[in-house]
Amino acid sequence: MNPTLTAVGARARPAKSRWPARLDWLQSVSGLVLALFMWGHMFFVSSILLGKDAMWTVARFFEGYFVFGHSLHWVVSVVVAGVLCLVVGHALLAVRKFPINFRQARAFRQHMGQMHHEDTTLWWWQVVTGYALFFMASVHLYTMMSRPDRIGPFESADRVWSDHFWPLYLVLLFVVELHGGIGLYRLAVKWGWFAGPDPNRTRKRLKALKWVLTAFFLVLGLATLAAYCKIGVEHAASAGQRYVPAFVQAPK
Repeated sequence: MNPTLTAVGARARPAKSRWPARLDWLQSVSGLVLALFMWGHMFFVSSILLGKDAMWTVARFFEGYFVFGHSLHWVVSVVVAGVLCLVVGHALLAVRKFPINFRQARAFRQHMGQMHHEDTTLWWWQVVTGYALFFMASVHLYTMMSRPDRIGPFESADRVWSDHFWPLYLVLLFVVELHGGIGLYRLAVKWGWFAGPDPNRTRKRLKALKWVLTAFFLVLGLATLAAYCKIGVEHAASAGQRYVPAFVQAPK
């Protein structure tokens, strides 16, 4: 073999790019941050189950009310804008692996039906919920970003009931919990979190934990949405009125 041709062939061979791995890592990190934010957000909004005063206190805390003496609504808008950018970035990173046309989607569905592989089925549902989540979450985030002053026991309840947002939130609850739960499970398997000596046993335990957490947050979310609907029905005649706790002097 001619060593010169070998050297030329070796030089002509393109170097492997590190960008696919970097983008995959960014997708994992952004998904983890969004999933943890989702859980934290669920606990914050569910404070309504502890009473109107509790929810008002949590909302005003994140607006800096107890530090500056008044609410800084723009802080909420900035945070929500950051979350919206993160959602868009995560979606752009994830769509690289999605079927790009109907033919690919049909072929994948056929293979999935033949394989009967549970993790493959979970990935497919993550794709479906991901598509739905991108559009539905964007509506909710834009509403919060453009009207951060409408967060409170009466304000949120009026949006849920009087503004007819409850169907969106009901579907969004199931979509986001399924997508986030499946995503965290797949991250744990992919990166070897909580790995034990028996991979199959570890995977079964992670999957069981995933469904337990999904069921917990679904029950919590349904109870929270029902509480806002109840308050919204009771407050429908005075929709638009803001809630002021008894321990806070009402503004003139």
